[in-house]
Amino acid sequence: MMRAPAAARARNGSLGLPVGFLRPCQSKSKSWPRGHERWHRPTRCFGGLTRSISQGPMEPPLLHHTIPEHFASVVSQHGDRPAVISRSPITTPDQLPSTPTSQVPAADEIRLTYKSLDLVSNTLANSLRSLGVNKGDRVAVSLGNCAEFAALTYAIFKLGAILVPLNPGFNAKQVSAALTHLGVRILVIGAVTDLAYKPCRGRSNLPLLQNIVPDLDSGRIEAPDIPSLKAVVIVDNSSSHPQAAFPDLASLRPLVPFTSLFDGFNITTSSSSARPITPDTPLSASDTINIQFTSGTTSHPKAAMLTHTGILNNGALIAHRMGLDPSDLIVCPPPLFHCFGSVLGYMATATTGAALLLPSPAFDPLANLRMLAAHRATGLYGVATMFVAMLELLPNALPPAALAALPSHLSKGIAAGSSMPEPLMRRLYAALGLRDLVICYGMTETSPVSCMTSPSDPFVKRTASIGRVMPHTRVKIVDPLDRARVLPAGERGELAAAGYLVMQGYWGDEARTREVRVAEPCVPAEDAAEGVGGGAGEEVWMYSGDEARMDEDGYVEITGRIKDLIIRGGENIHPLEIENCLFQHPLVAEASVVGVPDERYGESVGVFVILHHGVEGVEGEDTGVGVEGKALRDAKGGEGRRLTKEGVKEWVREHLSGHLVPKHVFWAKEYPKTASGKIQKFKLRDLAKELLGKERAGLDEV
Repeated sequence: MMRAPAAARARNGSLGLPVGFLRPCQSKSKSWPRGHERWHRPTRCFGGLTRSISQGPMEPPLLHHTIPEHFASVVSQHGDRPAVISRSPITTPDQLPSTPTSQVPAADEIRLTYKSLDLVSNTLANSLRSLGVNKGDRVAVSLGNCAEFAALTYAIFKLGAILVPLNPGFNAKQVSAALTHLGVRILVIGAVTDLAYKPCRGRSNLPLLQNIVPDLDSGRIEAPDIPSLKAVVIVDNSSSHPQAAFPDLASLRPLVPFTSLFDGFNITTSSSSARPITPDTPLSASDTINIQFTSGTTSHPKAAMLTHTGILNNGALIAHRMGLDPSDLIVCPPPLFHCFGSVLGYMATATTGAALLLPSPAFDPLANLRMLAAHRATGLYGVATMFVAMLELLPNALPPAALAALPSHLSKGIAAGSSMPEPLMRRLYAALGLRDLVICYGMTETSPVSCMTSPSDPFVKRTASIGRVMPHTRVKIVDPLDRARVLPAGERGELAAAGYLVMQGYWGDEARTREVRVAEPCVPAEDAAEGVGGGAGEEVWMYSGDEARMDEDGYVEITGRIKDLIIRGGENIHPLEIENCLFQHPLVAEASVVGVPDERYGESVGVFVILHHGVEGVEGEDTGVGVEGKALRDAKGGEGRRLTKEGVKEWVREHLSGHLVPKHVFWAKEYPKTASGKIQKFKLRDLAKELLGKERAGLDEV
């Protein structure tokens, strides 16, 4: 067995163990006191792996606090430092042609220090208590990225209630289903839903509210389809959306104005409403504190129950690996209603005393660039589509001096949510200076991050992998047809994770919980290949449905979704390989590959292509010039940049083998996506079938 480096052994000197070489495995038959876990034989970690199973380091130690307990310690250390800086949406008069220039919303910025965030959340917690919220009650929040959401998060946690973040883009049917399924007691919702890429042009939520509470003229909440619902609190953001036509709140008598719950964001310690609150029953680190609906890359989102231990430690360990410190100012466009924004963003900054900067309630690339420059931010988060949108605007978005200064202060960041092709990573390094950008991988059900790169990793590993397993976590890759068989290093299979981070289950859905959350006998890596159980006790594994492989150094590469695998004439085709190839085409902004029914082969390759701004996608042949030379020539500029469908196929044919060439090419303006930016491929598959059906019908008519 390989030994850990001397520095690593020194860091774990209190245990007398090399970092990551031993792991606790809890036994059902005996409760082990904290700090006296039962230890199994070592799992080989980070070097010389022969099997695809790896254990993360045991340092830094796990936090055993509740979130409010830990937050109190951060406030005492960093009370005067900025915790949250949020901005309202801004736009220009030409985007609101029917609105008088004097009524175009002005920019508004709210700045909360850790001390003021503590006081505001105390006030909100006391007000929620007066509305009947107790420990364990579900409080749903349907808001964009704003100071109200940030303060409500800690207010709900302090009560021991369960935060249920909802995507503000949900329609009435989705909101009603979520509230009913979870028995939600309080709903907090914006008067208007902010829309990505459309600042100040949001969607009024009046029709949605009328669906949930049919009689808005009465003096009390009556929601026949949601008997648990006792109050609806409205955050009135209508002033930022002059065309949304949301009525005066005074006319909607059953609804509670958010402003009635607190005295504004400038609360002082002398305010009686800001007194600390005591939960009606004591909190435990193992309590469910957050229920997150899964992103929905499938058509069936589920409600994952996450604990204090899970999300607190995940945030802290992410911050530790990426090197966050109290001086950092992190611009975070991913939504707070998703784990990316709430854990990788908010929990990571809040556990270190760093600041979370929210440029706009919904994603607006220009607002993000302006926030980076105005505050000389040190970090930026995003998914691939967000980074692409910002890079497209970058040359004209900022004054030359501010643009040139970005690399001098911007260095840290996280990319997650979907694959990050190497060419895009290189552009981010070059244009923005994100030299310490890291990749995070996870799923809602694992709180969420299980693997992550480090700023010190070799460049090739930071672009071609999702890094290595996180501390206090174990990952393995198994045969998807026989989960008891851990695969040899380098082979593709299903990725699974175990440790403190695994969810408690899906709310009210034991059947689907059992499919993916599996308690198994503890199996040391040496025995895993033969499927032999190792000793007493069990550990709970969360199976991801993602296809991956692990190299001998423990670096993991995601090769696709198992369900997205295309089987063409009995041959497996991995969509990600084709997508990464097309991403290197100079005229292609994004590409998403799906399997399309094929009478001859069973399935064939279809690709939906989004082109760079100013490029025209056309039908027809692309002949006479080598495709790579033509693409590079066109990419230099000139008039009439265009790409044919045959040109897309030729690019793949020149760079990959012939069986990977798409049979069908579809032009797209945008993709259906989850809140975290993941492409909903099931919707693209349905769209491909529909388009091909129409095409065949047209041929039949001819």
